[in-house]
Amino acid sequence: MDRIEEKLLSPLHTYSKRYFLAVILLLSVIALGFFAWIRQLIIGFSVTGMNNRVLWGIYITNFVFFIGISHAGTLISAILRLIHAEWRRPFTRAAEAITVFSLPFGAASIIADMGRPDRLLNVIRYGRLQSPILWDVICITLYMVSSCIFFYVCLIPDIAICRDKITARGLRKWLYTKLAWNWQDTEVQKNRLNKIIAFFAVFLTLLVVTVHTVVSWIFGMTIQPGWHSTIIGPYFLVGAIFSGVAAVVIVVTILRKIFKLEEYIKLVHYDNLGKFLLAFALLWFYMTFAEYLTTFYGQ
Repeated sequence: MDRIEEKLLSPLHTYSKRYFLAVILLLSVIALGFFAWIRQLIIGFSVTGMNNRVLWGIYITNFVFFIGISHAGTLISAILRLIHAEWRRPFTRAAEAITVFSLPFGAASIIADMGRPDRLLNVIRYGRLQSPILWDVICITLYMVSSCIFFYVCLIPDIAICRDKITARGLRKWLYTKLAWNWQDTEVQKNRLNKIIAFFAVFLTLLVVTVHTVVSWIFGMTIQPGWHSTIIGPYFLVGAIFSGVAAVVIVVTILRKIFKLEEYIKLVHYDNLGKFLLAFALLWFYMTFAEYLTTFYGQ
């Protein structure tokens, strides 16, 4: 266990060349994205694929995708925590991080798609509850705040470990000390933490169903054939969880390779997650088949 813990905490002590290379690469991607957005403001939305025939460009696709994969954290961390599935542990942090990091991307896609981000507050000031768009704003905002709190609360014991492992005083030592909230791993603290986590696990499990159902209603409340259907809510939800679990598998595999965590993330964990993925793949296939079959037979 000490060897595994040493590997998990190795990024605390050293900065490799690959780390700085990754930072430079990601900053380059951010700069490229900012340049593309400025170009969009100058030229117009045609750069996103929108034209007279195509009403939605890349932003609505990104919105649905990122909001969809964000459900992976809730599913793997919260739902599997409720049913006491211990095999989820190696995937928990990565899944929760995917939730917290993907939600802002999904919300930012809509802000960029507005064309006038300076009018963002008008959605709140003059929004009407009759609009599914406002339903989506309320649900995603609540989901984002709740997910961030859940992620942070679950991290407190891990932050305390980082606090204790760093001996030299500095910014990181001070930051970990503040964020750990004087965590000493006592029974009283663990009981309180478990109650808070259990509450958020139940709350987020219910919220994740609400959020992506409302996302689907943006499409379903139109009269577009194929979307204006009662199955659109469950269809979106199953597809979101399916893609989210797949995203967790990809991210964890990359982290497992980079940080050499083969002893911590074992093949048996992939086997269990693969069964989970298979189950949702079959559900998604069933709903897709039902949609095409009823359309074909009705014609």
